[in-house]
Amino acid sequence: MSKTSEIKVNIELDQNNVPEKLTWSAQDGGVNNEEAKTVLLSIWDAKAKETLRIDLWTKDMPVDEMKIFFHQTLVAMTDTFQRATGDEKMAGAMTDFCDYFAEKLELKKE
Repeated sequence: MSKTSEIKVNIELDQNNVPEKLTWSAQDGGVNNEEAKTVLLSIWDAKAKETLRIDLWTKDMPVDEMKIFFHQTLVAMTDTFQRATGDEKMAGAMTDFCDYFAEKLELKKE
């Protein structure tokens, strides 16, 4: 028996098609119409062997928060890469880059 799950992202655009408001829902995760300031979505196209991307952020997303968001995304991608590939050496190099990224942006360690 299979199950399906749905994640929805709704985007409200201004007259120039710039995102003004992002909301998302994931009923299986208990999320219903929660507001967000940015979303990065990557999908692997196996036929074309390429990544398809949707990168959106609202015009009121603060730059300092965008820097934190990117750092946290890079850290999460490093963890996912390690779990998906088992490549400890490259994951270590990616972790080093994440540390460098945070240092150069003067982000506080969490």
